[in-house]
Amino acid sequence: MDSKRTKTIITLALPIVGGMVSQNVLNLVDTAMVGTLGAVTLGAVGMASFATFMSTAFITALGAGVQAMSARRLGEGRTDETAIPLNGGLLLAVLLGVPVAVLMWFLSPTIFEFLSSDPEVAEIGIPYWKARLFGIVAVGMNFGFRGYWNGVNRSGLYLRTLILMHAVNIALNWVLIFGHLGAPALGATGAGIGTTISICIGTLYYFYLGSRYAKDAGFLAGIPSATTLKSMLRLSIPSGIQQLFFAGGMTALAWIVGRVGTEELGAVNVLLNVTMVALLPGIGLGLVAASLVGQALGRGDPDDARRWAWDVVWVGVLLLGALGLPMLLLPELILGVFIVEPHVIELAAGPLRISGATIAMEGMGMVLLNALIGAGDTRRVMFVSVGMQWLLFLPAAYVIGPELGYGLIGIWVANVAYRGAQSFVFAGLWRGGKWASIKL
Repeated sequence: MDSKRTKTIITLALPIVGGMVSQNVLNLVDTAMVGTLGAVTLGAVGMASFATFMSTAFITALGAGVQAMSARRLGEGRTDETAIPLNGGLLLAVLLGVPVAVLMWFLSPTIFEFLSSDPEVAEIGIPYWKARLFGIVAVGMNFGFRGYWNGVNRSGLYLRTLILMHAVNIALNWVLIFGHLGAPALGATGAGIGTTISICIGTLYYFYLGSRYAKDAGFLAGIPSATTLKSMLRLSIPSGIQQLFFAGGMTALAWIVGRVGTEELGAVNVLLNVTMVALLPGIGLGLVAASLVGQALGRGDPDDARRWAWDVVWVGVLLLGALGLPMLLLPELILGVFIVEPHVIELAAGPLRISGATIAMEGMGMVLLNALIGAGDTRRVMFVSVGMQWLLFLPAAYVIGPELGYGLIGIWVANVAYRGAQSFVFAGLWRGGKWASIKL
């Protein structure tokens, strides 16, 4: 990989990776704030966060369709049409998000009763989840905007919006969780309200940026054609199914860990958030790979597309290997920021070490997954992701954890093994090259 290509990757990646890291730093700040209220509250918010992820999973996949099509149009030289897929994504976010939010609002007690047998967890978690449901449409729109800015190499605008959202969220959480500045102390529900308000403010700012920087590219120039919407759905539906089942799998994982114990559930919430801080730069690099692959295919150069993906993989492996070292060497120090009970820290330390040792391999899989999506190969990504999670990992986690009694450490070993195997499957699909013939 020559220095010019490395510079291109880093230039595009820094705003995206910065945004990804800031997003998860925000999650960690939320976790640290809520964690002061105790392990039960931490576990309830963790369960509700999984449920929120599941609720928004399908709609967030719109961003993948927007990015793939916008990047392809840019590569084809059709710069006045790059925002047309974004218009379609915004419309679909409304059409899909409203019914999902209403449905989840009414089903939330039933779903939580299934997820946790602890009434205290449900009492805390349901109001938090309902507060987050008000932001589903805004979440879908934000992912559409993110896909567009990344697809046309304007990721700095994405980072700028996230910084605004995070600053608002931290301030509102401080006020609403603990009751500062004369506000009522709403606890976990306050965290949900603060997050939803900040997401909606981010959406408004995205519209402002769109009117300023994407007007000449067709932003809000009219209702997208049926052909554009059909192409978006063809790309987004498999990604949406993948995201939905992945989120459902994370919720199922929380249910499995909850059967081991409530303290283990609180620990896994922290583990996932801490791990994602290190992993999301890999996802950010994957978004860079998706854009570079799409643009190369738009130019009619599949060999360059293939090379870009492997170049980004090497950058990701080096970066994530470095970020995994503190998790491997200093897990107790990291966990102590978010967990107050020493025995819960002890529960989580071993799994965090395992994540630190294997996160570079997992990052390779995330880059290649996104490269395949950028090429439009969303169906095969869906089959691999859903099949390996639901047919291999989750049954193994249930048997190893609650049934055989290996607890959280056994579940986590199964988790990293499945993620590693998935990474090598995606590497095989990328080497195969069938993605190069997909037309968008």
